[in-house]
Amino acid sequence: MESKETLTNEDFSPGCSRFKSNLLKTFQCFYEGTTKQGNPTLLDEIYTELYITESESGEINNEHEVRQIETQSRRAATEDKPIKCNDIFRPLPGQDKAIRTVLTKGVAGIGKTVSVQKFIVDWAEGKENQDIQLIFPLPFRELNLMKNKTLSLSDLLHVFFPETKKMEVSRDEYKVLFIFDGLDECHLSLDFQSDARLSDVSESASVDVLLMNLIVGNLLPSALIWITSRPAAADLIPSECVHRVTEVRGFNDQQKEEYFKNRISDQSLANTVITHLKSSRSLYIMCHIPVFCWISATVLEKMLSEAKSEEIPKTLTQMYTHFLIIQTNIKHDKDYEKKVKDEDMIVKLGKLAFQQLVKGNLIFYEEDLTECDIDVTEASVYSGLCTQIFREEFGLYQGKVFCFVHLSIQEHLAALYAHLSFTKNCINVFYQNKQKKLIQKKSVLSELHQRAVKKAFKSKNGHLDLFLRFLLGLSLDSNQTLLQKLLTQTGSCSYNKEKTVQYIKQKIRENKSPERSINLFHCLNELGDDSLMQEIQDYLKSGQIGETKLSSSRWSALVYVLLTSEQKMDVFDLNHFIAAQKSPDEVLQKLLPVVKESRSVQLGKCGVTDEGCAALASALRSNPSDLRELNLSQNKLGTSGVKLLSAGLKDPHCKLDILWLIDCDVTDEGCAALASALRSNPSHLRELNLSKNMLGVSGVELLSNGLKDPHCKLEKLGLWACGVTDEGCAALASALKSNPSHLRDLDLSWNKLRDSGVNLLSDLLKYPNCKVKTLGLSGCGVTDEGCAVLASALRSNPSHLRELDLSRNGLSVSNVKLLSRLKDDPHFKLEILKVGVKLCKTVALQEFDIPVLDVSLTFSGSADGEYRSTTDRHHIQKA
Repeated sequence: MESKETLTNEDFSPGCSRFKSNLLKTFQCFYEGTTKQGNPTLLDEIYTELYITESESGEINNEHEVRQIETQSRRAATEDKPIKCNDIFRPLPGQDKAIRTVLTKGVAGIGKTVSVQKFIVDWAEGKENQDIQLIFPLPFRELNLMKNKTLSLSDLLHVFFPETKKMEVSRDEYKVLFIFDGLDECHLSLDFQSDARLSDVSESASVDVLLMNLIVGNLLPSALIWITSRPAAADLIPSECVHRVTEVRGFNDQQKEEYFKNRISDQSLANTVITHLKSSRSLYIMCHIPVFCWISATVLEKMLSEAKSEEIPKTLTQMYTHFLIIQTNIKHDKDYEKKVKDEDMIVKLGKLAFQQLVKGNLIFYEEDLTECDIDVTEASVYSGLCTQIFREEFGLYQGKVFCFVHLSIQEHLAALYAHLSFTKNCINVFYQNKQKKLIQKKSVLSELHQRAVKKAFKSKNGHLDLFLRFLLGLSLDSNQTLLQKLLTQTGSCSYNKEKTVQYIKQKIRENKSPERSINLFHCLNELGDDSLMQEIQDYLKSGQIGETKLSSSRWSALVYVLLTSEQKMDVFDLNHFIAAQKSPDEVLQKLLPVVKESRSVQLGKCGVTDEGCAALASALRSNPSDLRELNLSQNKLGTSGVKLLSAGLKDPHCKLDILWLIDCDVTDEGCAALASALRSNPSHLRELNLSKNMLGVSGVELLSNGLKDPHCKLEKLGLWACGVTDEGCAALASALKSNPSHLRDLDLSWNKLRDSGVNLLSDLLKYPNCKVKTLGLSGCGVTDEGCAVLASALRSNPSHLRELDLSRNGLSVSNVKLLSRLKDDPHFKLEILKVGVKLCKTVALQEFDIPVLDVSLTFSGSADGEYRSTTDRHHIQKA
């Protein structure tokens, strides 16, 4: 028996070079839509950098992917952690963790596969990641074809990459990367609870067991793993197996323009295309998806360069119908003998699209095509619509996999099929008997629309939302005219558009969730009815929205208008909307979708109760959420409301940075709940203001316990007028001596601390782990004795304090001078000293050359140590 041939160290580099060369040939060309359409373009010539971020969660988002894009387009990027495609295995600044397995998520067509292609090409060309010797791209759609095979990892690689027969990939000198693209397309049973353990690359098992052991790290634990997936399938991989989650967010606004200027050689035409897309909010939002940019460029470049008077697409239905017309006019095989009419093939593809959409499938196989009477050869001619993907080098495992180039194209074809089935054959595709056979039912078109609305509305993940938009849009006369370019017969039936519009408005009125009604407003937009939206926009422009009694449908319209506005919702103030309403809590619930997408939510003195807190907690838990600042000051929340908020703060999806609860009846029970939230992992809260709540000793002690926890990242704590005593100071001092303690700003003004409490705080300031930079002690009963102790503390090394407020404590001028003289001490770091000196001490104040009133002495930091006088910046009513 011939011994197994392996590479020697001398052969190692040439072997890798051949492998790289083969991969480069495979991946260096870029095909938009299909590998058979047009002339291939080098990836580097057209590639536009994608916006990729590091995410903290791989959990699923059950919204329709287009809805996710519409939401994502409004999300502020200031908090994102952008990461370049080639850097996904490199720690970000400040990270020291090793990254073995990366999960990259993103909606269909957003650029996941292109990111994989770019990574491979840059590696093969020697530009990036040269510490990796071998990259094995193994798309799930191709692995599915080997579902029932039993073989070893070595054999699997030999099938896909024959040149590896002379390589021992398990050798230590090989640093290898496995790329599993398209987890959402996986038909294998990835059972991560299985006891089937493999550690030898020559040991045989089923393909799913091989993959599971590779991902877990039993097989080749030193190998890197990269998995891409649509969001809905991201949680198929256990979080403990993933070291980094990234998200491909497609194109931001700048990258959209770059794409069209790269894609369209005529720059004047490219600018015209960009201008047109910007004029339609729904189209421009969709341009976050690179595939939609390709669709738009294909349609608009052709239409705008031709001297025709056709209406330029302004809705999704118009754009996709034009795209379908263009694609059916492209024939890629000159020798192909046409055996089927265009319209027959479109109907067959539409049937396939509808059946697979209902099942939730994006990829399908020959048997699925056969079921719809589609010949594989015929389908391949329509490669702009149906992509045929196969690899000749599979040998025994050669197979063919099919998919539409994007989910939205599948949804458009499915809608076209449903429309034609009804208008040509009087068949409502939504009526099925127990044997799932279609039943002929003659009726008006609005009945099909009503049935489709009901079906889409019942879908938990909204998977029929875009299908519904297309179905309704296709009924317009303008789109019917377009369809006549595709079909000799489009059929006809009775249709009353107004009946469909009124039915949709009725569903909006009946629905209690404005968030779920958003797609219905998109449907009205497709039907050309903007009456509800226009009315709301008029109220907003006049500033009368808060004084207007709104019906349920108008509340939903308000949500839609606010969410689809070109301006990002940075600050949401409930006071603008509650003047004429009975219940602020109810208004808050109706506007919750807007709250979720706002960075700052101002609810001060609005009458919010624990019922509103329950709604806010759900917003804090939402994924994704832009909410970073929440002001609930001067609302009677009580213990129950604070507990509800605290539960939201604990959620991993909560990214809230700032929470103000001034004068909210917070008790020690509420403090216990907040302390628990501060100890949660992760805790994003950086600022907490609990001023004017009588927390007492027990409440402050509970909060202090939260401050000690390593997971607590609080930097600013407001406890102004909270009944804090020297006992509370002792608890705070103990907490702030902890390691780590992140607190930098502590306001204890208007608490009866007296000198005993100040002594404890002074002792804290000397402690090395205390990092407090700003300390508020206004109106705390501090006497000259306490002032002297503070002066001693400020001489300490280290003392990090930069600002000290001692106003309204009745200090003598001599002690003020004592503090001021500290500027000559080399350990002294204080920059701002706020003091209130009694008016009877006017003579002494003249030495400082400042006005006779409560003042702030600001150390300028200049060489001569001059003082600058400023007004007293301490504001009593922070709320």
